[in-house]
Amino acid sequence: MNHLIPLDNLVAALSRLPGIGRRTAERMAMALVQDDKGLMRILANALLEADDGIANCERCGNVTLSAINPCELCTRHRKDAQILCVVESPADIMKIEESGGFQGRYHALMGRLSPMHGTGAADLRVDRLLGRIADEGIAEVLIALGTDVESDATASYLKEVLSNREVKVSRIAFGLPAGSAIEYSDATTLARAIQGRQAI
Repeated sequence: MNHLIPLDNLVAALSRLPGIGRRTAERMAMALVQDDKGLMRILANALLEADDGIANCERCGNVTLSAINPCELCTRHRKDAQILCVVESPADIMKIEESGGFQGRYHALMGRLSPMHGTGAADLRVDRLLGRIADEGIAEVLIALGTDVESDATASYLKEVLSNREVKVSRIAFGLPAGSAIEYSDATTLARAIQGRQAI
């Protein structure tokens, strides 16, 4: 029915969001359509405001205000400014910043190698990474990617690309989560925790 095309378009747009399947998108669309408190307009205005006011940092890829680009993390003093932490996405930068455990610079790849999803090396921000290493006098590249197959492949690729550069390449340690017990850990996590052991 032609009169339902706007609803179909709304469902299609919502289902493009990560973690939102078709059924969830349909429920969200119906809730928006049935709401009589103006939620649809509030959401539309918030989306337009974010579209106009938020951008990715031209240097590190982090989320920033359009008027502040490069972002504050790139421009303010950082204790370990010669260490560049390479992550998959801006969400990872936010998570690491919340931890307070890193005081260097960041670089978001905006993805990882994924043949299944058609993401190759040319789709990642590797050229910009190499440029930053030279321009900013980076001494160490800390690869902070996940432990799945695609992240491991991306880390290996980065290690290879950086092998002919005068820069130390390291990777975050993997081990047991805080507050967890050995009996609840999988074999891979345990093996990595043992391999990455430290003196006490």
